[in-house]
Amino acid sequence: MHTPITTTRPTDRATAWLRRRLGRAVVLSYAGALLLPGPGLWLRQAHPLPLGTLFRLPLSSAPFLLSLVLFSAGLQVPVRALGRVLRRPSALLAGLVLHLAIPLLVIPFVAFLLRWSPDADGGSGLVTAMILIVAMPVAAGATVWTGKGDGDQPTMVGLVLASTLLSPLTAPLVIRLLTPLLSGGYAQSLAVSDHSVRGGFTLVGVVLPCAAGILFRLALPPSWLSRVLGVIVPVALACSLVLTYVNASGALGSFLTRPRPLLFGAALAVAALVCLLSFVLGRCAARLLRLEPPAASSLTLACGMNNSSAGAVLITATLPDKPHLLLPVLAYGLLQKTAANRVVRARPRHQAGAVSS
Repeated sequence: MHTPITTTRPTDRATAWLRRRLGRAVVLSYAGALLLPGPGLWLRQAHPLPLGTLFRLPLSSAPFLLSLVLFSAGLQVPVRALGRVLRRPSALLAGLVLHLAIPLLVIPFVAFLLRWSPDADGGSGLVTAMILIVAMPVAAGATVWTGKGDGDQPTMVGLVLASTLLSPLTAPLVIRLLTPLLSGGYAQSLAVSDHSVRGGFTLVGVVLPCAAGILFRLALPPSWLSRVLGVIVPVALACSLVLTYVNASGALGSFLTRPRPLLFGAALAVAALVCLLSFVLGRCAARLLRLEPPAASSLTLACGMNNSSAGAVLITATLPDKPHLLLPVLAYGLLQKTAANRVVRARPRHQAGAVSS
């Protein structure tokens, strides 16, 4: 009997190559934003797209790139594999409750610690940035780390999908509950973000692209799916790196023009504390619930990984006069990937398919 010879498409090889080096590519995106922020600052601005001779549509690159990334994530969701999760939904329900409850525990604790800082507003700027991160749904990239480790992939996909679909309700709720922690003009700034979230940011900018990807996958003939994924996935990975560069340019570009080392250190410390507490509480909850190790790993990742790209886009869209708020967002995005790597390394690795972020 002859063993069939399988060929790997160039796009598949490119995707695998980029995924193996994704961490280094993110660091290079940050370095590019630090050394050459000009193009990123230009891309952050809205540019009119001419539609005919009389009408111009303002187009912002960051929301567009985020939509492409989320569309790709939805396109890779194995919807039919979620049946087992729905039959045994304990881990899924626990993950959704914890994803909503942990910010309400962690952020007040961090705000209390920052009250003792020498900052005139008690660290309200940093707390504002953290609120906008933890209010976002579970990052689609969490499924990548589940695939690298020995996690429960259907549960992880269910948590990403459910938290995304519920985000038009949960994100405004978290923002409103945590707004009283702020002082000065930051409470008003967060109210602007809350109005934007309730006005459709999570629905139009997060839910619809992901849902469109899921529906497109269901409509595709099975023979076409691998071909489409072979094109969309590497494009989405490249878009995620460009989006990282654009967001980092907004934060690091303003940092270069007006260096504030204390703010940079405080942003890194606060992001690290929120990230650490979120992962630790997720791990402790998984042990208390006595979940199976794969489900416990997925639950831990869901508690600690938030869609920081969506948070950065929300800050850029609603608070363009406060680019320094992107510093803790960028730090959190990098730290949560580092923490996720430690979670999955605690268990044997295996080959598994994954959803990109």
